Amino acid sequence: MPLRATLLPLLLPAFVVATLVALLDGPKEVVAAALVALAGSLMSLGVSRGTLQRQLDLLARHTRDRAEGGPGAPPAVPERLDEVAGLEGAIDSLHAQLSARSAMLTQEARTLTAVLDGMAEGIWVTDDEGTVVRHNDALRDMLASTSGELTGQRPLALIRNEALHDAVIRACREGASSHLELTLDGLFPRTLSIRVTPLAKDLPGSAAVFHDVTELRRLEKVRKDFVANVSHELRTPITAIRGYAETLQGGALNDPVMAPKMVEIIHRQSERLSELVEDLLELSRLEAREVSLKRGRVPLADAAARAADTVRPKAEGKGQVVSLHVPPDLLAEGDTRAVEQVLLNLLDNAVKYTPAGGQVDVYGACESGRCVVRVKDTGVGIEPKHLSRIFERFYRVDKGRSRDMGGTGLGLSIVKHLLQAMDGEVKVESQPNEGSTFTIFLPLAASSNAATG
Repeated sequence: MPLRATLLPLLLPAFVVATLVALLDGPKEVVAAALVALAGSLMSLGVSRGTLQRQLDLLARHTRDRAEGGPGAPPAVPERLDEVAGLEGAIDSLHAQLSARSAMLTQEARTLTAVLDGMAEGIWVTDDEGTVVRHNDALRDMLASTSGELTGQRPLALIRNEALHDAVIRACREGASSHLELTLDGLFPRTLSIRVTPLAKDLPGSAAVFHDVTELRRLEKVRKDFVANVSHELRTPITAIRGYAETLQGGALNDPVMAPKMVEIIHRQSERLSELVEDLLELSRLEAREVSLKRGRVPLADAAARAADTVRPKAEGKGQVVSLHVPPDLLAEGDTRAVEQVLLNLLDNAVKYTPAGGQVDVYGACESGRCVVRVKDTGVGIEPKHLSRIFERFYRVDKGRSRDMGGTGLGLSIVKHLLQAMDGEVKVESQPNEGSTFTIFLPLAASSNAATG
């Protein structure tokens, strides 16, 4: 029943009686009766007001409880006024709509967070003052070595770079986009490519996307160095061949003394050029993983013996002794041809850089479940500053002497890549004038009976 329909019957009789008595100025008995009727009406009105107040109080508590995430069912009320019931229905409908919208916004926020944290690029969002208000996990990883908490920080406090700070301010105040690249110093320097853009027109602030291009820049440098080194290495034999060929064409061909020497130099340089091209092709195939290796059991004693037989004539020509100390039952898991090439490259270097009368030894053993072969020489040795780079392409400790000895500068790089293709590795120990020891590690074949060292 509507509230006005409830109150009107209660108030109307008393109002009419009181009005008539006042107008007619009736007897006291009638006035008393009217007052009694009026009192009854007022008492009924008080009861209705009390009921209404209690229902409104219950509805208020129920609404607060719903807003705070409490139980959804309202308390039972014996008599509920229609207006209160209608109001409660409207509140319940509004609560349902707000709950649905809140759930949708929560799901969207979770989805956005998952997308941002799943990106490889670092991202931060700033307010209109340039303060970081949101970021993803990738950015925290990128800046882990230079900062702590990111949220609430200004760009200059996170990355001490004026250009980045200015780019963020321009995006916030002028709506300008910027692109810059910077390097973060530290134990492991990083090169970051950063794109700073303003947010939407009706949303003040800026966003910055950080791309870690450290590896890309390193590869670009390697490529440039490689092209420069290849050009230089090719130029040397080509220049020699062309120079002596032109000399022969100019009349030296008829010189019985000089002509044979020049032809020999041309032949030697052409062989060097051929070796360089072959090594380049081999290294290129290895890096592209285009070399097909046939994995199997490799008797390391036999592989070392064949490699030693190849270099022994050169060693004997210098009065050197090549000795092998590899157990016959030491079997590695790998490709026979690749293992022999690794040992041949190491032995060739050992003979090449060991003075006349020196010693080259090859030791083999099983250590910690792996095959270990050490090639030790009594040569000129290597300074410590060069040890970390000698497996790079074209890296030479003594460039002039290496070329004079016929090296291409690719042998040790090929050794490293061949071993990696067989799940192995190579290490070096050396001191100037004390010789060098190159140690290779290969997986132990399942049927190997070599004793563990």
